[in-house]
Amino acid sequence: MPGPEFQLPNSPIERQFLVLRNINLTGTIPENAWKVEKTLDLTFNKLVGEIPPNTIRRRQFTFLSGNKLTGTVQDSFLQNSQNLDVWYNNFSRSPRCSSSNENNINWFRSSSSNNKLRDLLPCSEISRCPKYYRSFHINCGGQDVKNGKILYEGDQDSGSNAAARCYNRSGSNWGFSSTGDFMDDENFYDNKYTLQSNSNISLVDFGLYATARKTPLSITYYGYCLETGNYTVRLHFAEIEFTYEKLYNKVARRVFYIYIQGIQVQKDFNFTKEAQGSNRSFTRAYNTTVTDRTLEIRLYWAGKGTTVIPIRGNYGPIISAISVCSGYRTYCEEPEETSKKPIVIGVVTSAVFLIFLVMGVIYWKLCYGDKYTRERELKGLDLKTGSFTLRQLKAATDNFNSENKIGEGGFGSVYKGELADGTIIAVKQLSPKSRQGNREFVNEIGIISCLQHPNLVRLYGCCIEGDQLLLVYEYMENNSLSRALFGSETSALMLDWTTRYKICVGIARGLAFLHEGSAIRIVHRDIKGTNVLLDKDLNAKISDFGLAKLNEEENTHISTRVAGTMPMYCKKREI
Repeated sequence: MPGPEFQLPNSPIERQFLVLRNINLTGTIPENAWKVEKTLDLTFNKLVGEIPPNTIRRRQFTFLSGNKLTGTVQDSFLQNSQNLDVWYNNFSRSPRCSSSNENNINWFRSSSSNNKLRDLLPCSEISRCPKYYRSFHINCGGQDVKNGKILYEGDQDSGSNAAARCYNRSGSNWGFSSTGDFMDDENFYDNKYTLQSNSNISLVDFGLYATARKTPLSITYYGYCLETGNYTVRLHFAEIEFTYEKLYNKVARRVFYIYIQGIQVQKDFNFTKEAQGSNRSFTRAYNTTVTDRTLEIRLYWAGKGTTVIPIRGNYGPIISAISVCSGYRTYCEEPEETSKKPIVIGVVTSAVFLIFLVMGVIYWKLCYGDKYTRERELKGLDLKTGSFTLRQLKAATDNFNSENKIGEGGFGSVYKGELADGTIIAVKQLSPKSRQGNREFVNEIGIISCLQHPNLVRLYGCCIEGDQLLLVYEYMENNSLSRALFGSETSALMLDWTTRYKICVGIARGLAFLHEGSAIRIVHRDIKGTNVLLDKDLNAKISDFGLAKLNEEENTHISTRVAGTMPMYCKKREI
C-alpha cells in the first residue's frame, strides 16, 4: 500500500537505476533525478510540473506515466529519449509523432483537449469516428482467431519488444498501450511481452487461449467510437507460463489489479488461484457504462506475488482475450443475429413513418382541408365585387389593432381602416367558427354585392386567404343607430324630430327595396338599432341583410332563401 505523501529530495543521485513506483510522491521531479543513466521509473505517483528544457541525457528507459505532469515537452528531450512513457498525464502540446515512432515514445492519454479521440490516440491519423460500434473482440498476444462465429482480432504488433508501446488495430476500433520493463531479466532483445503455450494438455477453445499478452507493469486495452450505453466486459485468462508439472512452479503466484473505466474492479486479483493450475481457462465478466465513446480496461502489477520462479522476470499481468458487448449479457450475439437488426430497425422505422404520414394526412384534412378547398373554390368564381389581399387589410387596420375596433356582432368583429388611396373602410372579420359550405357563402356574398341602394350599406369587396374571410364595407361615420340613441354621453347623438323622421323613412325605403324592389326578394326579420348604420349626414343604411347563413345559431330571424341560381338574378338596379 502507498504510504503518506512526500517529496523526492534533490540530493545527489549517482546510480544507474531509480525506481519509485506508486509510493505517493508529490511535488516536482528534482533536477538530480534526471541524471539517472539507465532507468528512471516514477510511475503512478502524484508528480506535477514540467520536464526541464535542458534534460538531454539519453537513457534506456524513462517511465513517467500515471502522474500530473504539465507544460510542453522539448524536442531535444524527445530526440534523446529511448523507450519514453508519459501516458496518463496533462501535457499541453501535441507530440512530435515522427520522434515517437523512432524512439518508442508512448503518448497515450498524455494530454487533454476538446478532441477526445485525438487525446486517446495522439499520433493516430484518426480524428473523428467514421462510424460507431457496439462491440469489439481481441485475441491478446496472437493472430486472428475465430471462436464459434465471432472473430477475435489479434494484437500481435511489430513492436512487441518495445518497453513503451501503443498499438492501434488498423481498420478496427480498439488498441492497447503498455509500459514497463522486466528489469530482473538482462535479455532485452527477446520477445518478453507475449506468451505462447507449449503444453500438450488440451485447452477448451485452445486457439483463443494458446497465446497471451504479458506486461511487467501496466497495460491498457481501449475501445473507441463506441455507442453510448451499458456494456459487458468479459476477460479471458489462462496460465500458460507456469507449468505445474515441475514442483517449484506450484508455489508461483501471479497477483495484479484490474481497472475498468478507471474504477478498480479487482484488487489483489490472485490469478494463480483462480486458474487452479496451468493451461486451465477461466473468464470474469464486469458491467460498465460508456459515456464518451471510449472504454478502457487496465491491468496493473503492484509488486505483489512471486518474481523469480522459475527464473527472474516471471511476473506481471497476463491476459488471453477480451470480449466487449453492448448491454448486460453473458454472451455476445452471433454476427448473423446482429446483421438482422438493421432490417428489423428499417421495417419498424418504415411502419412508424407510414403511420405518422397517414395521421398527418387525416389531421390536415380535418383541420385545413376545408379551409383551403373553400379558398380555391371562392377564387375560381366570378364575384361581382372587389378583391383585397390580407396584407392590404392588415396594413389598413394596423394588423387589426384593438384601438381600431368599432363594433362586434354575431358574425364577427368590425375594424376601421384606411386604404393606401385614403379611402376609409370598415372591415368585418367573419368568425372562423362558421360551418357554412363554400357554395352557400359565395351566394351570400353575391347577394350583398348585387344589391345597391342608397339605404343599404355598400360592399366594396372581400378577402379570402386560408381560413380568413373578410368583408370590406363603406365606412359609416356615426356608427349604429343603437349607439346614437342609447350610447354613452360621449357617443350618443342629440337627434331632433326632423332627423329622426329622416332616419325612419330611410329604414323604410331600404326594407321596401329588399322586400319588393330588388330582383332577389329578401325579408330582413332582424331589424334593430345595431343593424342600422348612420353616415356622416345621418342617413340610415341597413346592414347584415345577407349573412344569415354565416351564423351558427339555429334561431336566426333572417331568411335569405333564394329560388333558382343566384347569378341569374344579380342585375344592377338603380332606385
